[in-house]
Amino acid sequence: MTETSLKADLHDYLRAARSAAVWKLDGLSDYDVRRPLVATGTNLLGIVKHLATVEWGHFGAAFGEPDPASLPWSAADAEPDADMWAAEHETRAELLDLYTQVCAASDAVIAGNDLDAIGHVPWWPEPMATVTLQHILIHTIAEANRHAGHSDIVRELIDGSAGYSAQVDLVSRDGQAERREQWERLEGIARRA
Repeated sequence: MTETSLKADLHDYLRAARSAAVWKLDGLSDYDVRRPLVATGTNLLGIVKHLATVEWGHFGAAFGEPDPASLPWSAADAEPDADMWAAEHETRAELLDLYTQVCAASDAVIAGNDLDAIGHVPWWPEPMATVTLQHILIHTIAEANRHAGHSDIVRELIDGSAGYSAQVDLVSRDGQAERREQWERLEGIARRA
């Protein structure tokens, strides 16, 4: 495999994870994309905000592009985990637009550098702070997919839908009776085990 094809493959995986996280917001109210459904407060719009922050730092700060400190929620004195939820004044449209812009800037960094290009993540401890584009790309894919999985669970808690793209809905509305039977079977197994 050539470096060009490896980079293209990695970039495709990143794009797919981005798309999955954003798609999870489709068709939901502003309340539903913001509401916390697990004890940590995880919510769909917060995940998108977090992923924008991650990419801004991983590709922007690490490779000399926009300064992540310009995101108020990433400042040293910001409220803890402020990148994981949308403040009242932050709209869905604004955060989706931010993510789109950050992804475009990340894409430019990826396109403009070889996989062995050296970057520096200022808030990571040494020696981990010095990274290659390949390392940060793989790290970001893992992070994006991890949170896309969180989005899958949160979305399923909201309306029962599941899947990793608009084309692949893993839980068909037509199969709700079968889904309930499967849930009951698995619940029984768990209780008997």
